[in-house]
Amino acid sequence: MLPVTAPPLSCLEPRQLGLVDYLATFEAMQKFTETRDPQTPDSLWICEHSAVYTQGLAGKADHVLNPGNIPVVQSNRGGQVTFHGPGQVVAYPLIDLKRAGYYVKEYVYRIEESVIKTLAHFGVTGHRVSGSPGIYVRLDDPTSHAALSGPRHPADPFRGLGKIAALGIKVSRHCTYHGVALNVAMDLEPYSRINPCGYVGLQTTDLSTIGVSVSWQEAADVLGHKLVTYLSP
Repeated sequence: MLPVTAPPLSCLEPRQLGLVDYLATFEAMQKFTETRDPQTPDSLWICEHSAVYTQGLAGKADHVLNPGNIPVVQSNRGGQVTFHGPGQVVAYPLIDLKRAGYYVKEYVYRIEESVIKTLAHFGVTGHRVSGSPGIYVRLDDPTSHAALSGPRHPADPFRGLGKIAALGIKVSRHCTYHGVALNVAMDLEPYSRINPCGYVGLQTTDLSTIGVSVSWQEAADVLGHKLVTYLSP
């Protein structure tokens, strides 16, 4: 009888959680990270949240303009305020970076690359903007493969762009939590009540708004697959 070989601890194990409360998920990530040891397998939690604004460690109260009845939750991730809601795929990689063999800067690059490849799967070209984590699309031509070139407009570095994926992470004892949110088909109005990611007037968009009809489940499956691929050691 052949021996059964356990999967490597650094192999991501995707778990789809469905629609879950943000605060409860945040607390579960914290507990997972605080109690894990060098033998704990990495994991990838994929979910969506009920409507909620989340503040990062750098978040300023004046970037929350009019939350109305949407709760505002303080978190310990990097970055400033963002919005989560139904129709958005949220992915939380729980990875031991020391074991994976790469550093935080490369980790961020790999997450962004996973989003870019996911968008490409649906015929959309994603772009990075230097100094502004996350992924953006050209609002006038989301399928254009032309690279962003030249300096961005100094008064409006995001002119002509819409943010389609937001990134916010936390690293504790070389282990990651929080993650990335990809807008699929959601109510974008709540973004108008904040300065998204701390930028006044930053436009946000989703796949539906730019003409891509795809289910939450399909987007979650593709993004999960890309994250497993690009976050591998």
